[in-house]
Amino acid sequence: MKKIVLALMILYSSIFAGEIIVAAAANVTYALNKLVKEFNKTNPDTKVQIILGSSGKLVSQIENGAPFDIFMSADMKFPQALFDKKITKTTPVIYAQGALAMLSSKELDYSKGINIVNDSSISKIAIANPKTAPYGAAAVEAIKNAKITGIENKFVFAESISQAVTYATTAADIGFVAKSSLYEDSMSAYKENKHWITVDPKLYSAIEQGIVIIDHSNNLVGLINDNKKEEEIKAFYDFILSDRAKKIFTDYGYITKWVN
Repeated sequence: MKKIVLALMILYSSIFAGEIIVAAAANVTYALNKLVKEFNKTNPDTKVQIILGSSGKLVSQIENGAPFDIFMSADMKFPQALFDKKITKTTPVIYAQGALAMLSSKELDYSKGINIVNDSSISKIAIANPKTAPYGAAAVEAIKNAKITGIENKFVFAESISQAVTYATTAADIGFVAKSSLYEDSMSAYKENKHWITVDPKLYSAIEQGIVIIDHSNNLVGLINDNKKEEEIKAFYDFILSDRAKKIFTDYGYITKWVN
């Protein structure tokens, strides 16, 4: 891990000089391109480098000194853990609330809702690793609250929620995915109530997604950053919490009405 972090820091100080690095949960993948484009309308000189992964794995990298400037998690637990360890400059704030969906490459009868996973025709269910991916944890919670049992042998675990989308449309019969993934142009062939449905939000805890600015004052990255870089980091952070960003998140199926 230390070798990986050292390599990241060398990369940071050379290739990514003048850029800000945002570590983002995989579910945000689909909205990020539009978010960065909108941000650059008012901040054209700021380059935004995006690093994607499961929230748990990104946190592990941050704890080991990875040179990320901002962390956009798929929950509040992981950014809170960083805050508690005094690795952030800001307290965790909700930027959006995610939603869970079920997706298949085949047209299915979704009249049973989540209970479709019990059907004999469903032999493989894609799900993100619940230990590192909050959407995977939400899927497990939804299954448990729906009182569905005996299907664990059907699970095909993905490393992230974006990989769960791939599995759901290739290696599995159905999968639990972030609803945001279904608003991507490349997913237009998949139709609601035919290929996918929204999982009843009453079955799982609200997926409140938090953002923090990472504090590098105690490592080499803090020595590299200058005032201009800090201003650019704060500008992107403020943008993600702005009404302009909320509209984009809403367009991708997120809930933002409770976001401050």
